Amino acid sequence: MYTIKQASARTGVGAPLIRAWERRYGVVSPARTASGYRLYDETAIGVLQTMRRLVDSGWTASEAARAINAGEVSIDRAGSPVPPGSSAAPTTTGSRTDTAAGRRAALVTRFVAAAASTSPAATEAALDEILAAGSFEAVVDDLLLPAVAALGDAWAAGSLTVAAEHAASAAVTRRLAAVYQAAGTPARPSAVVGLPPGSRHEIGALAFAAALRRRGIGVLYLGQDVPVDGWLDALDRARARAAVVVVVTPDDRDGATAVAEAVLARGTAIVAIGGAAAGAGLDPDGRVLMLPDRVVDGARVLAEAIGRRPIGRRR
Repeated sequence: MYTIKQASARTGVGAPLIRAWERRYGVVSPARTASGYRLYDETAIGVLQTMRRLVDSGWTASEAARAINAGEVSIDRAGSPVPPGSSAAPTTTGSRTDTAAGRRAALVTRFVAAAASTSPAATEAALDEILAAGSFEAVVDDLLLPAVAALGDAWAAGSLTVAAEHAASAAVTRRLAAVYQAAGTPARPSAVVGLPPGSRHEIGALAFAAALRRRGIGVLYLGQDVPVDGWLDALDRARARAAVVVVVTPDDRDGATAVAEAVLARGTAIVAIGGAAAGAGLDPDGRVLMLPDRVVDGARVLAEAIGRRPIGRRR
């Protein structure tokens, strides 16, 4: 087992970045000493080396973490550090060097550069380019959300200030709110979408709510940091058929579990969970609908479930 300082030395990844990757993407889950210090095993060292290899070769940290968590890349053998500046191509099931991927990468890079400039006009222009690259469904998973993730990566690497990251994220949130509103306001929502208690990173949840509305499903969007009783009250008042809890970071899991258990105890709505930090551990009894990673796919799966799945008693 290795301390974070030793892990940093073995992998070439700075300790602050290791903590950021753990917090944001959950790629490693270190053990803890009695005093609370992190300890990393050989598997974790290999994962961190793989993250570094992928990021050094041009992947965003969010893309690399998703591929690692999905088992789509080979994990480096622990103890075989990647030389500084290595750009070895990652092993994947498909090419990431085609022209379309290059265009997407250029748009994301332009957006992050605009965010760093703290120019509202430049940021809005970069967003215009992203949203003009195709329909909402065509760009949300492959361009818009990767661009937001790249903001976080830039902040974690120290190349973007907190203020600049917040300003650019707020610009994205405004655009998503406009898409959500433009999809129409239903007379009665079929789904309630939001974040569990304590969670404040709402861009993915709002993107999902917009995608679901665009499929013709009525949505009541609750937003950030919704307490358990707030979820129950919203579901009762709306008489909605589904509650969608979005789990962004590992720290959100306990709150999401509390919401899911409370809603399931009522027996009146489907409980669906999605988001970057969602996982099978949140559904030990198989009673929760675990949504696919991609927003568009998740919206389709939930829309189908709402259409076919009977709901139990209502109070």
